[in-house]
This record gives sequence, structure tokens and C-alpha cells, in this order.
Amino acid sequence: MGNLWQDVRYGLRVLLKNPGFTAIAILTLALGIGANTALFSVVNGVLLSPLPFPNPDELVAVYAKSPNFQESSISYLNFLDWQKDNHSFGSLCAFRSDDFNMTGAGEPERVHTHMISANFFDALALKTLLGRTFRTEEDQVGAGPVAILSDGLWSRKFGSAQDVLGKNISLNGKTYSIIGVAPGHITGLSNTDIFVPIGQWNDPTFRDRRISMGMNSIGRLKPGVTIEQARAEMSRIAENLAVAYPEADKGSGVTLVPLKTDVVGDVRGILLVLLGAVSLVLLIACANVANLLLARSTGRTREFAIRAALGASSARVIRQLLTESVLLGLAGGCIGLVLAKLGVRFLVGALADGLPRSGEITLDGHVLLYTLGISVLTGIVFGLIPAIKTLRPDTHETLKEGGRGGSGARHRAQRIFIAVEMAMAVVLLIGAGLMIRTLSALGNVNPGFDPRNLLTFEISSTSNAAATPDQLRVMYRETIRQLENIPGVEKVSLLGGSLPMTGDSEIPFWLEGQPKPANDNDMPFALFYLVNSGYHQAMRIPLERGRTFTEQDSEHRAPVALIDASFARKYFPNQDPIGKHLNLGLFDTQPEIVGVVGHVEHWGLGSREHQNLQAQLYLPVWQVPDRFWPLLANGGQYVARMSGAPADLATSIRQAAEKVVSSAVLYDVRPMEEIVAHSISTQRLTMLLLSIFSALALVLSAIGIYGVISYLTSQRTHEIGVRVALGASSSDVLRMVLGQGLRITLIGVAIGLAAAFGLTRLITTLIYGVGTTDPITFASVAILLSGVAVFACYIPARRAMRVDPIIALRYE
Repeated sequence: MGNLWQDVRYGLRVLLKNPGFTAIAILTLALGIGANTALFSVVNGVLLSPLPFPNPDELVAVYAKSPNFQESSISYLNFLDWQKDNHSFGSLCAFRSDDFNMTGAGEPERVHTHMISANFFDALALKTLLGRTFRTEEDQVGAGPVAILSDGLWSRKFGSAQDVLGKNISLNGKTYSIIGVAPGHITGLSNTDIFVPIGQWNDPTFRDRRISMGMNSIGRLKPGVTIEQARAEMSRIAENLAVAYPEADKGSGVTLVPLKTDVVGDVRGILLVLLGAVSLVLLIACANVANLLLARSTGRTREFAIRAALGASSARVIRQLLTESVLLGLAGGCIGLVLAKLGVRFLVGALADGLPRSGEITLDGHVLLYTLGISVLTGIVFGLIPAIKTLRPDTHETLKEGGRGGSGARHRAQRIFIAVEMAMAVVLLIGAGLMIRTLSALGNVNPGFDPRNLLTFEISSTSNAAATPDQLRVMYRETIRQLENIPGVEKVSLLGGSLPMTGDSEIPFWLEGQPKPANDNDMPFALFYLVNSGYHQAMRIPLERGRTFTEQDSEHRAPVALIDASFARKYFPNQDPIGKHLNLGLFDTQPEIVGVVGHVEHWGLGSREHQNLQAQLYLPVWQVPDRFWPLLANGGQYVARMSGAPADLATSIRQAAEKVVSSAVLYDVRPMEEIVAHSISTQRLTMLLLSIFSALALVLSAIGIYGVISYLTSQRTHEIGVRVALGASSSDVLRMVLGQGLRITLIGVAIGLAAAFGLTRLITTLIYGVGTTDPITFASVAILLSGVAVFACYIPARRAMRVDPIIALRYE
């Protein structure tokens, strides 16, 4: 320990004596370590950390499975049967999200609500901060309405008052008694304000076994039960239900996924690719600092020779040099932590909407240990080879040389480092180039509608809960009329089902003249939209054939429908669908097809998701059967076409809605361009990070090759003087120096292109409209990096051209 402390003190003195070298080396390492630490913080919070529940490995997400979807939401009646018949789960709970109007606690507010089964908190092994959870008898139709507040709403609306229990709030016009306060952020449930019992919802649609209404389930496995055993049992239960209820459940199954896998979703592959990319940046930084150390060691050969002459062993000299390099690594790690803190803040802000578990990302103990580890490892990696190369076996010759010159082995090591840097920079640049080409291709994708000057928003009211379907139709028609009277608003449409790129609603059907399939799962499915006559004009979805909806397509007229081009191609090949009828068993109607409209990229620009479900069906909202209108009683979604860019129209929209219903609440106001942009946010962020990493790699590589060529040129000063004295021209010297740098560059580029040819397949799922071996990207990167390298070599080459042969011949 005494020798180690001596090495540390001497290493610090050596580094402080060379402040320029030390600052450059530490800053180079800080950039690499900081970028790695920031991204590792995200990987740790999202992928590595266990879910914040007791015994999280016992939790699984349970989904229904159908011919159209491997994982889909489940019907409430099926859930009750699953819950009753299984023996694999200690608890099997259900939940679905909704938005309620809340009054009775200050200003009216639209709150995000989760409807949950009574055992929800027990399944997750969570306890309330205050009060209790739901009892089984409260999770039934007719039970007294009770609610559990989230920690955030309790703080915001009630000032975290302990006497909140027993107080009443109004949700969608119904009075609920507060019985508890839930803990803070619950992974998997985003921004929940209130919990209510799901079993109290007595809507007939919700209790239709054929309809899921967006309900999902989580189960906690009993001790000793594996997920494979649970899958087998749930499959048997699904088969029994298919026999008992063939119309609804034949062909259905059950899918079980570990809850952590379900929460993380598809982001795992993206984060690992980015972590690999940022690791290349760190390796480039290590190679750069190793080259600096090799160049610096040239002036220290006399020092090491004296140490050896005085009896120092090779191991002791290597240990001293490694101590210095580890000190550099630790200093770089400390500054890197500061940079990482800023980087994490940027990443969480940029990824918050699309990144699961973003609230759990922090610089915790695991991240600090990771930073310490890579700082020490980095110091060893970039210090070991220079330390070994520094040793000279012939102490006598070294002392006679006085520390001048450099070995060929050291030069070879420097060239290898630069070639490796170039290769890694090529891989990063090609990855960034492919993502840039992807975004360019996605920018040219026609979404099927015009998102410019298009606004979407939702309006709800608690006073409509008891309204009849006819009263609701009158109210919505008047609301549309008032909204279209706002200056600058051209067209407005009510929208049921789902807005493109924000969700999905499917409906089974069968074609006219065909026998009715035995069950829903044997029927084809289509995405459906419930709209009024202004929708296609507001969205600017082109009409290809027939007509769109008019005001005459009311509840008193024969039902009609529009289909999109994808529907027409798939189900009416080489036919004219106009005038044909569809059978919608769910609605018990046979609408006539009156028009064909353009296809909308519902799943997002360039999305490969759900390729088997592209057919789209439009139905007049006024013709929706009366039994479904209670689902629209508490509010509806609208799209509005503006004459100019959507301005701050929230006040005007709210005032227009209040002319119809005084208790109207406006929320979720978003430009459609924002929704379209969000659909490619993953590709955009990947491109941004890869571009940052590749730009950093490019700069470090350019600095590295500049430093090496400058050093090698200075070592050849005597040779250059002789060449000039013997008649070599300036252009000859220029070609010699540039050729030396270009040879190293081309070797690195060739290695990098070969590596990228295989590694780019890791981002296959992220790219669109371009191949993983796109020749334009590969050629552009090779030319760019070669050009940057030539420019970096040009400065030392110009300096070599000005060498005075008289001075050069005196150099030795």
C-alpha cells in the first residue's frame, strides 16, 4: 500500500506538470464516460432494475389471443371466468383506463381514471398510503360508489389532508366516497388520478362477452408455479370457454407475458443498440488517449531507462504508468458524471412520452458503481498497451540516445489505434446515416390525410349521463354547429372509435351473400371510425369512388358505410363495391357501401405493426344503435379543420361548447401534426442520438489522426530534410505525408465497412425505405471520413513542406 500511495503521488505530480496533455486527456475521457453513464442510467432504470413491486418475478400480464392479434384486451365476462377457474394465480386482477369529469373538489377537472377489480392492489402487493382498498362486495353492480385517490391528486386537490377519507367527489355526475389514497407512481399505469371499482360499471356493452372495451389483466403466480404451467392451464380454460360460448370465444386463446417484458415492450432492442453505439464512442476516446500516452512516452524513455538502471523492475514501471492512466480515467469519470446528469435530464425529457419506466431513471448506486468500474477499466485499457510499448530492453542504448526517437513498434501501435478509431467511426456514421435516410423516407410517406391546420380535442360533460340517445344526438349536432361558427374553423366532425395513430377499434363483419361465420373470430375484422358528414372534408381524406357522408345519412335513414382502398382491394378484388352491403353483427345492421376513400396510415408512418389489419370502415355516428350511445354520454372527440395554422383556440372552443352544455370541459387539445410526429418519435430519437455519437466519434477520430500524423511527421524531420536536399519537391513531401495518413484511414474504413455490413442488421426494425446495406450511405460515409482524414493530415503535411533542409540535417 505504501508503494501504491507513492505511485499515486508521483502520478499526480507528473500529470500536474503537463496541464495541457492532462486537460485534453481528461476531457476526451469525460465525453466518452459521460455519454456511457447517461445511457446506462436509462438502460438500468428501464431494463435492469426490477419492477418496484414485492416479488416482481411472480407478476405476468395476461392477454386474450385471437387470429388477428397475438395480444389483445379481454372481455370482462371472460376475465371473471378466468379468475374463477384458474389455480395458477394467487391473484388475477383487471383494469382499464378512462377519463372522468370530477367536480366537488374546486374547479371542475378532467381526471385520468383506472377502473380496477377489488384485488388489484393485492395482486401487486401494494398498500395504500391512507385508508383502504376496495372490498369484493364493492366491486359489484349496485354497490355504493367508492374511490381511491392517487397520491398526486390527493396533494394537488386536498393538500394531503389526513381527513380526506369519507369526503365526497362527483365523477361523471355520480357521487363517490373517498376511502383511500394510493401510493405514488405505479409502473404500468400512466398518470392515474383516481381508482374506481370496475365491477360497478353496468354498461351492457362492457358485459358483452364479444367486446373487450380495452380491459387488461395482471396475475401474480402462486409460489412454485412457473409461467409455462400457468400458460398451459389458461389455455385449457380458454378451450373450455370456446366450447361453452362458441359465438364469442371459439378460436380465442390466452397469452401470458412476464410483466416486466410487457412494460418494457419493444424499447429493449433500441436501448441495447444505443448502448452499444455509445460504447464505441468510449473505445474511440480510449484509443485517442492511448495515442497521446504513446506520443508522450517518447520524451520519457530516458526517465524509464534511469529507473531500470537503478533497479526498477518492468512490473514496477508498468504499475506506475497504469497508476497515471487510472488517475486520468477516474478524473474523466468524475467530470463524466456531471455530464451524465445533464444527459439523463435530456434523455428523460426527450423520451418521456415513449419510454416506459421513465420516472424510475436516476443516477443511483448501480450507476455510480458502473461509472467507477468503466473509469478504472478505461484507465487500464488505454494505459496498458502504451505502458508495455514504453519498455526498452537496451538501457545502455536508450541512455546514449538521451530519450530521442521512437520505436517502430510504438509507431505501429499508434497506426493500429487510428485504424480502429476509423473503423468504429464508420460503423457509427453508417448507423446515423441509415436513420437520417429513414426519416427522410418517412417524411415522404403520405399519411392518407392532411395534418396541417388540423386540431383534435375532446369535450365532455357530466350533465349528459341521463340523456337519451336522441337527446345526445341533438346535443352533439348543436355542438358541431357552434364549433363551426368559430372564426377560422372550416369543418368539424365528431369522432367515435379511434383517431388515427392514437389507438384502435375493430369490428367483425362478413360480406353480403356469404353465410354468417359460426363465431366472431372466424370473421374478418376492420378498423372502424364513427364520424359525421364533415369528417373526410376536415381530414382531407380523398374520395376515390362514390360519395362521402351527408347530413341526410341520419338515424332515420337506411344505414350506409364508407370503406377505404385497402378494404376494397382485399374484399372486393376486380369488383365495384358501391351498392354492396356488409353485415355488422355487433351493431346488427347491414349498411350499404356508398363510397371508397383513401387509405389512412392508422398505425403510424411506415409502421409494420398489425400489417394484417389494414382495412378501414367508416360509419355515420348518428346511425350507431341506441344501446351504444351511453358510451358517448360523457364526452366525445372532435377534429377541426382550420383556415390557417391552429392558434390558441381553446378559449373559443370552450365557450362554444358551453353554449350547448354549461358544464362542458375541454381537454387534450393537440395539433394533428404533433400526433403524426409522435408516431415516428422512436426513429427520430434514435437518429438524434446516433448522430450525436457519430459526430463525437468523427471529431475524436479526426483529432486522433491529426495527432498521430503530426507526431510521425516530426519523427521524420531528418528524413524529410535529406529528401529535400536531394531534390524532392514540396508536392513530393505533401504526397508522402498525406499518403501515410490516407493508408491508415483506408484500412480503418475498410474494416469499418465490413463490420457495419453485419452490425446494421441490428436496427432492421427501425429503418424504413432503405436497406441495411444501402450503398449510398456506405459510400457517403467512406468518402466523408476519408475527406475528414485528408483534411486532418493536411496541416502536418503543410508544415513538413516548409522544412528547411539545413536545419533538418542538424536535427540529430
